[in-house]
Amino acid sequence: VEEVGKLDQDAIEEVAAQAWPDVRGADDLHDALMTLIALPIDAASESSPLAARVAAIVPLWEPFFVELQRDRRAGRARVAGRELWVATECAATFGAAYPDAVWLDALPDLGIGAPSAGDALFAIVQGWLSHAGALAMPELAAMLGIATSDLDAAVLRLEASGWALRGRFRTSLPADVMQWCERRLLARIHRLTIGTLRREIEPVTAAGFMRWLLAWQHAEPGARATGEHGTLEVLRQLQGFEAPASAWERHLLPQRIAGYDPDELDRLCLGGVVGWGRLSPHPATLEPVGDDRRRVAPTSVAPITFFAREDADWMAPRHPAPGDLPARLSQTARDVLHLLHRHGASFFPDLVRTSKHVTAEVEAALWELVAAGLVTADGFDNLRALIDPSRRTASPRASRRSRHAAGRWALLHAGTDDVDRQRTIESACWMLLRRYGVVFRELLARESNFPVWRDLLIAFRRLEDRGEVRGGRFVSAFIGEQFALPIAVDSLRAMRHRPPTGEIVTVAAADPLNLAGIIVPGERVAANSGRVVGFRDGHCVADSATVLQAGGVGVNGGQ
Repeated sequence: VEEVGKLDQDAIEEVAAQAWPDVRGADDLHDALMTLIALPIDAASESSPLAARVAAIVPLWEPFFVELQRDRRAGRARVAGRELWVATECAATFGAAYPDAVWLDALPDLGIGAPSAGDALFAIVQGWLSHAGALAMPELAAMLGIATSDLDAAVLRLEASGWALRGRFRTSLPADVMQWCERRLLARIHRLTIGTLRREIEPVTAAGFMRWLLAWQHAEPGARATGEHGTLEVLRQLQGFEAPASAWERHLLPQRIAGYDPDELDRLCLGGVVGWGRLSPHPATLEPVGDDRRRVAPTSVAPITFFAREDADWMAPRHPAPGDLPARLSQTARDVLHLLHRHGASFFPDLVRTSKHVTAEVEAALWELVAAGLVTADGFDNLRALIDPSRRTASPRASRRSRHAAGRWALLHAGTDDVDRQRTIESACWMLLRRYGVVFRELLARESNFPVWRDLLIAFRRLEDRGEVRGGRFVSAFIGEQFALPIAVDSLRAMRHRPPTGEIVTVAAADPLNLAGIIVPGERVAANSGRVVGFRDGHCVADSATVLQAGGVGVNGGQ
């Protein structure tokens, strides 16, 4: 079991103590014996915690047993030198489980038929699990004097019925010893564990969280990623967040990757590791079909995002059906879109040849389709060729690369109509956790590609119930539930001991870290404003001029 999934050992002991029979008189003891079937009174010879509990409680119960014995409601039996207490009503079941038992007390015959040996062992295991919490069959077998293999067969029947669950709950037992627990008691242990985990960390201030978040997202100079592996890590963290196409390589990636190399991004794209495209619907596509006043226009500030292909379950089409779009597109864009629907992924020269449009028209059409969120390409250099005017006009001062980069153009959402909604929402939860470490409702203020918070909240609670994430109060001053990655909780706790540096870290307005006025007090700065936002030890600096005068670092990797 991973660390986050481990049950709190004190919670296991607390629930076991709660579930143990509360015997205050003879009738209470009789009820306990009816459930346990067999209670050994010399369990002190065994070394397990359960045996120690039984050995400690038997002397306290003995006066009540004497009363039951006098009324012939219970008696004693001996098995292989071991003495056990048995309720009269359970004598037949006990005899089926212990065919060699010698009765020390004569019990009345109640006319109860003896069950099979398997059913008798089933009743014994069920009774002990309902009172003892998490148990391993070897320790129960040693205490009761029954072969472990016989108890294993009984507990497997309980598992098949859904009554008992297996796992490694108590860390005091060897890791290779399987343990069992009644489903009801396990749920109670889990609730107590969650409560303990939620109380473990004292919430940090909003400024403390903002300061930590700059390092978590590699935006601080000392926390920047490096190399192709670092580029992939940054893209995984930022996937799903839409920023202007021209801002990614100008601001966002150099902010987080030391010595950012565009070739590393190209290799990741051409290798099929990551992809890119616009996911939010273009405003023009949301207007009534009969209203042709607004069309999709190519622009370098069209919002796009990246996605890691192997964990892109969060992606779901949010655009109108293709049949509703032609009124918003130019004729050339419609022709190119039709070709991609009919032929699939195509190289740029093939699109030019089959569309019978000139090169410049196909370029403009592709840029229009990118802005509409309908197409993507194998490589990111395909998009650079559209963003960079010198690449489009092939001027003498253009990039040394070819005018049209390697890679094919394709539909962005081809074949994604059949979506598992629960899987999509859980994937979105994981994406938010990777981006922010700690997630609460306010952090979604600048996110545009997510389900509503209500749906995310249900999924986060499910992940917490499975022990995969932590729930609690991690950042103060925000109401509602908060959820975090376990590693983020540890990192956030360690941040408390980091002294202030006084350094100003700047981010572009289009950056997801532009959380001024959302997480920390300050003026909200629009993503398309072209301004920068500065943070000093998590506190927002007043404005761009103040940032630049103070020598803030961050944007474009420098001052």
